[in-house]
Amino acid sequence: MTARLSLTTLPAALQPVVEPSKIGIVHLGLGAFHRAHQAVFTEEAAILTGETGWGISGISQRSAAVREQLAPQDGLYSVLTRGLGDPSIRVIGSIREVLTAPEDPEAVVARIADPAVSVVTLTVTEKGYRAAVQGGLDLTDPEIQADLAGRAPRTVVGQLAAGLVRRAQTGAGPLTVLSCDNLVANGPFLRRLMEDYAAALPDGKSLIDELEVARFPASMVDRIVPATTDADREEAAGLLGVRDEAVVVAEPFLQWVIEDDFAGPRPGWEKAGAILTGDVAPWEQAKLRMLNATHSMLAYLGALRGYETIAEAVRDEQLAGLANELMTADVIPTLTPPEGLDLTAYGQSVLERFANPALKHRTAQVAMDGSVKLPVRLLGTIRDRLAANAEPRLAGLAVAAWMVYVAGGVDANGNPLKLDDPQANKLQATLADAGITPGLRSRGGGTSLARPAGAPGGAGGIALGATPAAVVDALLGVESIFGADLRENSVFRELLVEQVGSLTE
Repeated sequence: MTARLSLTTLPAALQPVVEPSKIGIVHLGLGAFHRAHQAVFTEEAAILTGETGWGISGISQRSAAVREQLAPQDGLYSVLTRGLGDPSIRVIGSIREVLTAPEDPEAVVARIADPAVSVVTLTVTEKGYRAAVQGGLDLTDPEIQADLAGRAPRTVVGQLAAGLVRRAQTGAGPLTVLSCDNLVANGPFLRRLMEDYAAALPDGKSLIDELEVARFPASMVDRIVPATTDADREEAAGLLGVRDEAVVVAEPFLQWVIEDDFAGPRPGWEKAGAILTGDVAPWEQAKLRMLNATHSMLAYLGALRGYETIAEAVRDEQLAGLANELMTADVIPTLTPPEGLDLTAYGQSVLERFANPALKHRTAQVAMDGSVKLPVRLLGTIRDRLAANAEPRLAGLAVAAWMVYVAGGVDANGNPLKLDDPQANKLQATLADAGITPGLRSRGGGTSLARPAGAPGGAGGIALGATPAAVVDALLGVESIFGADLRENSVFRELLVEQVGSLTE
């Protein structure tokens, strides 16, 4: 059997430059994206600046799977980069420790409170913040309530709060908390959640005091990182000569825009290509509303047509045209571009990146967590277009596709579509109350958008078991997603009814 990647099996020329014993960063949410993004920037910064004391303590928020992948490999893993040419591979060694929060929450708090740590970064996905629909912390969330009651914290807000309180007690110094998730103004947003948590504590004064000196800069991150497959692991082993159970796959494109607002020392990320700026908002809005929104549109429309990957969906000329029109007709009119960014050219680059056939980014993976993705990716554009007395046809189509995905439950070929969403129970209950049963398939022909143009009539399609109006009224009534304003907007409702009808038969 091929030897496994480790410090002893890795050639000297490829050994990590980050000092194994020095932890300067804690990262919450040790998934593939962090390993293909912030950890790569940190490694490259160490190489270019010679500052090798910025080892990362990675915290897995759920299972021990990542620790079991990385611990036998001394924290090493590879990034397999797939572009239009031959793939390349690089071993990353900036993650020097892996902790699993459910198994040892005290160790997580202790590491955040470590005076040697000056930066905490996060990639916990939108749902990991446990926010309420109005934007603050969801104080009714049972996990938040358990942390507030004094258990060893299991939520990211609880972990940060406990770590900050301990830093105040020990004089560890102020902390920079850097969110890297796809959220509008993610830094200020996280600060507000922390303030809500502090206000709900029986004695939150020390946390409130520590929040006064902590910094919460905003940031924008961008890189496509599909789920790793067994075939990827086999290819990595062939390129490395050793077996890597933790390999991650990524596109060549890599971007990080960070608000230059830190409480203390940090790695020289700008030397590795990160953009330090006084205003992240224009970059963030362009990425969320163009790249992320288009990704979601292609995921839902592509999944309904039976496409397994985003690249397959983009190769469908009709879907590619709709994705381009979403950006040009609905999104660009709502944006103020950052200096030096041509939005039209950026939109074209987005579609080119999505079309990369070497990246097997599954539509099902992108379609996950729609209830928390739609508000930050699409609904802001919709609200802005409605406020401008414009009909958001393409952004509305993306939302309609999500509704058919949720309410239909199958693709045009009758294959089941899994609803992987933190509000799945609520959505299913809402549909059931309206008498709608997902999982139906029509027998007839028709040329709906849910089926590839030109498909034979016998291919079938999506049947909702209810009228488009019933589906729209049921799902639009989920206030935790759409709020009261969109639920009551007759223009938006009528648009959705028309488009749900066009997606079905």
